[in-house]
Amino acid sequence: MTSPDPALLALLTRIASALERLAPREEAPAAISEADAFVWQGETARLEAVPHVNRVPLALLKGVDRVRDLLLENTERFARGLPANNVLLWGARGMGKSSLVKAVHGEIAARLHGSLIIIEIHREEIETLPALMRVLRDVARRALIFCDDLSFDKDDTSYKALKAVLEGGLEGRPSNVLFYATSNRRHLMPRDMVENERSTAINPSEAVEEKVSLSDRFGLWLGLHNCSQDDYLAMVCAYARHFALDPDDPALAASALEWATTRGARSGRVAWQFTQDRAGRLARPLEL
Repeated sequence: MTSPDPALLALLTRIASALERLAPREEAPAAISEADAFVWQGETARLEAVPHVNRVPLALLKGVDRVRDLLLENTERFARGLPANNVLLWGARGMGKSSLVKAVHGEIAARLHGSLIIIEIHREEIETLPALMRVLRDVARRALIFCDDLSFDKDDTSYKALKAVLEGGLEGRPSNVLFYATSNRRHLMPRDMVENERSTAINPSEAVEEKVSLSDRFGLWLGLHNCSQDDYLAMVCAYARHFALDPDDPALAASALEWATTRGARSGRVAWQFTQDRAGRLARPLEL
């Protein structure tokens, strides 16, 4: 039996080492103790710590009191180890869906001294959710998985990974993990897609059942709709106080309504943008 060629062995060893370095590694659970917020990098199967979360204080979010209270209660139950539901926040754009999730996490994390972490997963990374679940399964801390602006289009099959994680998969969702998502679509798919599939299917009710059933796996649906003029002005006043502006200034309300008219909408985002503009003109600094 001839001995292996040393040069060939050295080459194969280098190739194996290179492949090992390129292979995605699931991050060790111990690293999760470094911060309270992370972004999941699906391509490399790693969690990237976020030292400063871009969020506003919960007290600043006005006009969404009922949704805020329900989300806060559900999140606190989960953080304390009690049963809680996955949450889908859907509705009008700019009404603070993602701001609520981040603000509620900040509030609960402060109350319970960091026992709850939040992990953002981008829509394009949904297929890597099973890998993220494996990372979190043996972690002592409780984790909110947060996906902003979640929706699926025709021929998109990545929603199946999410369905398996939420409910129905063999392994199931770890008990220390909850999934929060925001979307402009109640059923996470466009209306014209539902209608087209119903009109061309042999059994219309079954044609979209698989995709529509995804939203059913969120135990708590929280809808945020376009706000009234009174709610919009209440938002402006709250932000004005934060910037040390006079909320009782008659010119403030008039300018805020004019600003909303030019934007074609009244929402928390529009109120925030208006107040930022006004505070900037008056040289008032922002401190969140």
